[in-house]
Amino acid sequence: MAEEIILTKEGLEEKRKELRHLIDVIRPQVIDELVEARNQGDLSENADYDAARNKQAEIESRIKELESVISKAKVINTGGKKGEVKIGSQVEYQDLKTQKIHTVKIVGAIEADPFAGLISNESPLAKAMLGHKSEEVLEVREVNVPYKVKVVSVK
Repeated sequence: MAEEIILTKEGLEEKRKELRHLIDVIRPQVIDELVEARNQGDLSENADYDAARNKQAEIESRIKELESVISKAKVINTGGKKGEVKIGSQVEYQDLKTQKIHTVKIVGAIEADPFAGLISNESPLAKAMLGHKSEEVLEVREVNVPYKVKVVSVK
């Protein structure tokens, strides 16, 4: 069986929206660009045609990638024990060294965007938090310098 890709319900919906947009909006635009560039004459030295062909290849590649992700997607079950950190949880935690409080949402690896506060379930921080509850202190390992955090809240 093909490898499953873990996604939140929202993440799967985003992938589906992106795929629909590429197929219904972007692909036809690129085809129009190709037709327009082709009408300019000699294709051997036509930069517009080459750019449109490259754009078309990128779009088709992304469409195939999204179709693959969607076909392998496994929507995570956000049920389970209330208050326990799981994939899909929004976790507020305190770094015990700096005393700073941070908020992250634990998502599947393909949805991860640390700059947006979305961390992969495969990251050392998420691995350390999974299965824990509010007020628990835990150590983040699998990093160069292990550190401790306190789970403040789980939503």
